[in-house]
This record gives sequence, structure tokens and C-alpha cells, in this order.
Amino acid sequence: MNCIFVHGLGQNAASWQRIIDYIETGSHQIASPDLFLSLEEGKVDYHHLYQRFYDYCERLKGPVHLCGLSLGAILSLNYAIDRPEKVQSLILINAQYKMPRFLLSLQNVVFRMLPSPVFQKMGLPKKDVIQLTTSMKQLDFSRELADISCPTLILCGEKDKPNKKAAEQLNSLINGASLKIIRKAGHEANTDNPKELAEIINDFWNTSVSYPSKHESV
Repeated sequence: MNCIFVHGLGQNAASWQRIIDYIETGSHQIASPDLFLSLEEGKVDYHHLYQRFYDYCERLKGPVHLCGLSLGAILSLNYAIDRPEKVQSLILINAQYKMPRFLLSLQNVVFRMLPSPVFQKMGLPKKDVIQLTTSMKQLDFSRELADISCPTLILCGEKDKPNKKAAEQLNSLINGASLKIIRKAGHEANTDNPKELAEIINDFWNTSVSYPSKHESV
């Protein structure tokens, strides 16, 4: 079984390392792909990013467990909707399912005011970050949420107030989903409180689905 940790904007594959270190062993593969590696400059938008993620998942043999944070959660949700027979479980952390257009526009205004070096840690040039977030404004998975049938866990950092409402709505709109709050964590819960987050993931995989283990970085 393939267990995939999908990072958010401003992160990279290494952002999951402390979580992976805590994950209990079993017989499956754990992967953490770098979403922005080798993306063609000037063609960074949600459509191209999702297609790369889709192709990555398709190359893996057998079902997958997806655990995504923020942008990674959106990509994971999108793939679970498109390929329900491939996704065996879904963990969505600080996720949105219908993009808050006003907040995205406000965020882009702030981005335009920031100096370019600030974006280096995001792994993308400033113009590509703005282009990516702009391309996501029309995303809305509301109608498809009821079709998700795999075990689903919704997580939200207790300090991540902008995403708490979306987490509660996701929990009510996805059949059989469960919701948990991650203590002492904000939006980047995988780096804010990795130990507690790993414990929650371990418990979910242990009680709901087959168990992961053999570590692999992609």
C-alpha cells in the first residue's frame, strides 16, 4: 500500500519528515513528493500542478492513502473525487473545498507587496505563486463531496481559525467522516505539532485502514 504525504504552499517534501519519523511500521510504502520540483516556470497553475500530482499517483501500483495539508489537501481531495477506486483513505488537514475568493484576492494583494526573496522558501518565484493562487479561485468541490466513500479524517489546527468552518463543513458533507482538532497547532500543523499529528494519523490508519510503514522519499 502507498501512503502519500502531500505538502502545502510554502512547504516541500521535507516538511513531513518529522511526521514520517513518528509513523509506526508495517508493510507499506510512505512517500512525500515535492510538488514544485521541476515545474516549468511560467506554467505554474492549479491545472498543471494537479495533472502532475494525478500522474504521480497513477504511476503507483495499487491503492493509495492520501494525507494532505492545505494545498496538498485540495489536491488529495480532487484526486479522491476523480479516482475513488484508487484512494483507500483520505486525511485532509486545514483544507478548503470551495475556495474563498475574497481571501485569495486579499492574499494576492499582500503577495504583490512582498519582496521576491520572501518567496524563495515556497520553492516558486513570486509571479508563479500569485499565478497559482489566482488559478484556484474557481475551485469548488461542493457537489462531489457526497460521493466520497473511503474512510476520511478531517483535521484542523486549533489556531487555524480561517479554516475551522471549512473543516466542520467537510465533516458534515463527507459521509462517515470524522473531525479532530490538533492542539497547539496553526495552519502548518505538520511542523507546529508533528508528534500529536503523527499520533492521530497512526490511530486513524490503525483503526480504519491497512497500516503503513516502509519509508520512501520521492
